[in-house]
Amino acid sequence: MAGRDRIVHLLRQLEQAACRCPAHSSGLHHGTTTCTVRKTDYAFEMASSNIRYGEGVSREIGMDLQNLGARNVCLMTDRNLSRLPPVKAVLESLAKNGVKYKVYDNVRVEPTDVSFKDAIAFAKKEAFDAYLAVGGGSVIDTCKAANLYACHPDADFLDFVNAPIGKGKPITGALKPLIAVPTTAGTGSETTGVAIFDYEPLKAKTGIASRAIRPTLGIVDPIHTLSMPERVAANSGFDVLCHALESYTALPYNQRSPCPPNPINRPAYQGSNPISDVWSRHALNVLAKYMKRAVRDPEDLEARSSMHLASVFAGIGFGNAGVHLCHGMSYPIAGNVKTHSAKGYSVEHPLVPHGLSVVLTSPAVFNFTAPMCPERHLEAAEILGADVRQVKKADAGAVLADTLRRFMYDLQVEDGLGAVGYSKDDIPALVKGTIPQERVTKLSPREHTEEDLSFLFEASMKLY
Repeated sequence: MAGRDRIVHLLRQLEQAACRCPAHSSGLHHGTTTCTVRKTDYAFEMASSNIRYGEGVSREIGMDLQNLGARNVCLMTDRNLSRLPPVKAVLESLAKNGVKYKVYDNVRVEPTDVSFKDAIAFAKKEAFDAYLAVGGGSVIDTCKAANLYACHPDADFLDFVNAPIGKGKPITGALKPLIAVPTTAGTGSETTGVAIFDYEPLKAKTGIASRAIRPTLGIVDPIHTLSMPERVAANSGFDVLCHALESYTALPYNQRSPCPPNPINRPAYQGSNPISDVWSRHALNVLAKYMKRAVRDPEDLEARSSMHLASVFAGIGFGNAGVHLCHGMSYPIAGNVKTHSAKGYSVEHPLVPHGLSVVLTSPAVFNFTAPMCPERHLEAAEILGADVRQVKKADAGAVLADTLRRFMYDLQVEDGLGAVGYSKDDIPALVKGTIPQERVTKLSPREHTEEDLSFLFEASMKLY
């Protein structure tokens, strides 16, 4: 009997012990896992908007709003898009189904805290019971913010903004339904609970990240991508590329710290995980096959449709795994722009488009991160066309960097940060603007210092 009691006692001790191997540290054993003890997370969760895809599917939006019982809809877009076929198609559907709406078309391409606040003020003036965003990431992100703050009228603007710039408070109140209709094939914003903007007082990008602001429904109508100019298609595609690469190479979810004391505190960007990996890798395969065609021929519906889907796939991947250094470093690149005029964009202000600001550092970044997971970097290089059969793991970073440079050169990407107005004298400011982006930079698989960031910016001044 004493022997049996001893065995039971030992089994209980084993059950309660914290195993360090990945399979068990992720909470697959039956013992109770409490984050008061653990330093890193042990679980991940998947969240995404409902997605409806189909050629001409925008005609269903009016019926969707009717089905939601919407009586006063806020439609957000930008002034350029308001004159183009995607918005016209949506308005026709609303009119056909007798949906009452008001249009806000003052969305800023690459929004700021000021432009967010203007859209929020518009939303607060009316008793909107549903929101409809027709446009690229700037439009969809602005609409998310307007919905959030209109539903939390007493909140301070910085309450829900990511720390350390904002307070990063959890969103506990319910929001109104939001239907997102992406017109670019890049941001994946129709799938995510993230809204990005330039915080002008610090000249740095930040955002709001919460599953609560995720669109209710994403309407992915490939016909809308036919109105994208060539450079918009290219830069949007590079955003897809970096979403896929960064989420696939991000720090694994069970190495991310701290472990949340409550599920509501688990971040939207959780680190690479087995489900996100599937979406990110598939997005990369689709992009490798279709992106060059989609950029070079605006009437290639197959290629542009495929890139539209790749954007969704990558959005589901990075929307749960997160991104890391390319995006973290891109925010000050876009936020500190001086005089660069972006081809193909109808804006009056200097602009380094988001996808461009992200991809310019990608060769340097992936050369830097490769030692932590060389197999994944080599797999990415192979998907993008490199012959890796004789490549050593130690050379994974160099091979992926060279593959990215060739891909970018073929699509006529500017020759590094120097070509968009930056010099070595700007590096301290770029590093300073990257430091607050810890929400994403901490997901880099390789730890980094300010000196490392300086080196990466310097290595990105010239690409070819």
